[in-house]
Amino acid sequence: VQKKRESKILIEGSHWKGRVIVMEVPNCIKIILTLVFLSLIANVKSDGKKEKSKKEKEKKLKAEALLKAQQEEAERLERERLYQEHLEKLEAKYQGERESELAELNSLEQKFLSAQQWKMNYREQAKWEHYLSCDGTPDPTVPQEINTFMSLWRDDQDEDIQLVMDKEKVVLNLIEKLEFLLLEASPEEITDKQRDQYQEVILQLQDLLHQKYNDATQNLLKIASMYEDSETGNMHTVLKDENTTFCIWVNLKKKARFKSHVFQEAGHGFELPKSLALSSLAIRLLHTHYDHVSPLWVQCQGLPRQEASDSMEVAEHPEDTGQGPGEEEEEGREEPSMPAAEETGSKGRKESAASLKENSNNTDDIKETKEETEKNSDILDVPSQGEDARLQEEPGAEGEAPKAVDLRQLAPVGGVFHISALQLPPQAQDVGDWSMVELLDGGLEVYPYSPGEDEDGTQEAVQITLRLPDNVIYFQVPVVARWDPAGQQWRTDGISNITYEAEEKNITFSMGAFSTVALLQDAHLNLPYQAWELHPAGVDEGLFIVTAVFATIQIQIKDNQCMLSSVVVEEEEVLSHITGKWMSPFALRAALKRAGVNIFPAGYSPKYAPVPRKAALAEVKAYEQMALLAAAFAFAHSKWNGEAGPEQVVFKVCAVQSRAALTPSPAGTIPSPVLAAALPQFSVSDCPWQLSGDSGHSNRDTC
Repeated sequence: VQKKRESKILIEGSHWKGRVIVMEVPNCIKIILTLVFLSLIANVKSDGKKEKSKKEKEKKLKAEALLKAQQEEAERLERERLYQEHLEKLEAKYQGERESELAELNSLEQKFLSAQQWKMNYREQAKWEHYLSCDGTPDPTVPQEINTFMSLWRDDQDEDIQLVMDKEKVVLNLIEKLEFLLLEASPEEITDKQRDQYQEVILQLQDLLHQKYNDATQNLLKIASMYEDSETGNMHTVLKDENTTFCIWVNLKKKARFKSHVFQEAGHGFELPKSLALSSLAIRLLHTHYDHVSPLWVQCQGLPRQEASDSMEVAEHPEDTGQGPGEEEEEGREEPSMPAAEETGSKGRKESAASLKENSNNTDDIKETKEETEKNSDILDVPSQGEDARLQEEPGAEGEAPKAVDLRQLAPVGGVFHISALQLPPQAQDVGDWSMVELLDGGLEVYPYSPGEDEDGTQEAVQITLRLPDNVIYFQVPVVARWDPAGQQWRTDGISNITYEAEEKNITFSMGAFSTVALLQDAHLNLPYQAWELHPAGVDEGLFIVTAVFATIQIQIKDNQCMLSSVVVEEEEVLSHITGKWMSPFALRAALKRAGVNIFPAGYSPKYAPVPRKAALAEVKAYEQMALLAAAFAFAHSKWNGEAGPEQVVFKVCAVQSRAALTPSPAGTIPSPVLAAALPQFSVSDCPWQLSGDSGHSNRDTC
C-alpha cells in the first residue's frame, strides 16, 4: 500500500532541519472523523437539555410535595377536630348516662352482699344437716360437744394403732372444718374470742391425736415378743392408710448383724450404729401426710398464717400502696435472739394445748391435759440429751447462727416423718398357764442415745432412707430438715450424706440423732405465671387455666366449689388422687400445696420471686369486676401487668359470642373440641385497660 501511495518530501533549505512526511488520507477516514465531531457536538447539546429538564422536574416535585403536605396537614387538623367533637359527644353522652350506670353498678355490687348472705345460710344449712345425720361426730364450734368428744377419747386407754387410724379421720375432718371456717369467715361473722377459741381447739385435737399414737405404740410394744419374726427374731410391722404410715421395728434379739432394716410395704429403711444394734430399743417411723409441726414456727415468729393474712389484708390495710405486709416493720426489726427463741419454744405445745377454761369447769381434765401434753411433747419433738448438748455447743463453737429454715421461702411437702428411738418396755413371760408382765408407771419413753465414735474415729450416725410419696411432686432435689423443738423451727444442720434418687423416688441421709424430719421445696418454684386464662363455661360455671413454670393446671368452677380437672407436668397428667373431686376453694388450695404444686402467691412472695407487687385494694376491685363479668367475658394475662405500677392491674378482656357451645356435658366435664372451638383464643394484641384502686370507675373503663 505504501508503494502505491503517493508521497512528497519537502526539504527546506540546504540543510536538514526537519523532515515531514505528508500522506494523503483516504476519504472514508475523513468521513468518520466528521461524523465523530458532529456526534460530540450533538451530545453536548443533549446534555444541556437534560440538565435543564431535570431542574424543572425537581422544581415541580418540590411544589407538589409542598402542596401534598399542606393538604395532609389540613386533613389531620380536620380529623383531630372531628375526633375532638366525637370525644365531646361521647363525654356528654357518658355524663348523661353516668347516673344510670352508677345505679346499675351499685345494684350489681349488691350481689356480693347476697353472696355473703348465701354463704352464711349455706354454713347454717350444713350445720343443720350435720345435726340431723346423728353420726356421732361433734360440732367443733360448740365447746360442750368438742370437749366431751376429747374427754371421752382421752379416757379410752385400750386402743391399738388401727383404731387410732380410724379415729384419726374424724379428728382431721374436725380440724379441717375449723381451719376453713377461720379462713372463710369475715371479722363480722366471728369475734376475736371465738377465733382464739377455734385455734386452741385445733391445737388440742392435734396434741390428742399424737398422744393417742404414743399410747397405741406403747400397747403394741408391750406384746412385741408375741409377733417376732421367725428369721431374725425381731418384730416389725407396717400399717398405713391415706393419712398415715406407721412403721415400727423392735430389737428383741440385739444382734449386730441385724442393725439395718427396710420396711418393704412402705419403702422406708434405716441402718443403726453398732452400739444401738446391741441395745434393747424400738425404732418408730411415723409418717403423717399432714403437717401439724410447721404452724408452731408461725406462732413462735409471731407471724399471721399465710391464708389468713391474704384474706384479711384488705380489711386491715385499706390504704395499701402495694408494699408488702409487714415490710416496714421487718426493716427495723431484728431476728429474735436464741434465749428468746428457746423461751418461746419451751412453752410450745404445752401452752397451746391447755383446755378451754372459759367453757369447761372440770379443772381435773385441764390438769390431766397439760400433763399428757408434756409427755406427748417429750416423745414427739424433744431430741435426746446428747443432741441437746450438741445443739447448744454448735453456735458457740463455730460462732455461726443455726441454719434455720424460713418457711416463707421453703415449704414442707409430703408430710412429716417422726423418727424416734423408744425404750422397750418389759415383755410378757409365760409361767405355766400364766402370762406375767411388769407394769411401769411411766408411759412411752425415748431411748437415751448419745452418739459416740465409730472404729474409724468418725462420729456415729443413723442412716435413714425415705420413700417419697407417690401423690407428691418434687420438681427439684428436696431439702432435708429436722425439727428443733427448743427453737420451734426447722433446721438443716445435723444432716449429712444426702443422696437423692429421682427415678426410684428415694432419699438417703445420715443424722447424729433421731429427729422429726421433713422434705422441703421452694414455695415459689411455679411463680410467676407464664400465662393464665379464665373462661365462662355456662351459668355460674367457669374454667381457670394456669400455665406455671413446671406445670399446667386446669380448674373448673361451679357455684361455690372447684374441681381440679388436670395437672400436666412434662406432657403427663399427674395427681390423679385429687382430680375430678369437687371441693371448696380453700380445700383445693390446701390439697395442691400438700401435693407440691403451689401456684398461690402470698403477700411476701415478691421478696422471693419476681411476682408483680399490687395494691390489695386494686386487686380486690379487679376481682370483683371480673366476678361480675365472668359469665359473659373471658379474661387472660397481659405482659403489661408487670410493667404497670402497684395501683394498676392490666389484663385482657374478650366477649364470648356463643353461650350454647359452652354448656358442659352431663358428666360435668367440658369436651376439648367444643371448648377449643367456642372459647376465644386472644389473638389480638393486649388490651390497654387499666383498673386502678379508684372506686369511681364504671363500664366505660372496659374495652
